[in-house]
Amino acid sequence: MVVDCLDATFAALSDPTRRAMVERLSRGPASVHGLTEPFALSQQMISKHIACLVRARIVVKTKRGRESICTLRPEAIKTVSDWAISYRQFWEESFEKLDAVVNRMKAEIRDDKKHVKRDGADGCHQGF
Repeated sequence: MVVDCLDATFAALSDPTRRAMVERLSRGPASVHGLTEPFALSQQMISKHIACLVRARIVVKTKRGRESICTLRPEAIKTVSDWAISYRQFWEESFEKLDAVVNRMKAEIRDDKKHVKRDGADGCHQGF
């Protein structure tokens, strides 16, 4: 269920116009007309974008008199945030493990170089 919700959310947020609408709605509810103003798009196109956000359950659209008001559903964005944080923790742990391996390899290389310098300090080849 959460994966289906995330699919719809990411699909809706894949469009820059819809992301801009979400950003605007993060500051508070707005009328459909108010959401139309910043964009050089027809009312019909804006309505399609809003419908996509509503289907993805990112936005709730309600009637107030003759006006339609759009409100952001923060829990939809929180679901995306929670999902991203879980992967962030995974990658941070993976990078920490990788750092440990790289640091161990660097230490081994330094030790090998010190050993070579000590064994061949006089410049003579040993064993010949």
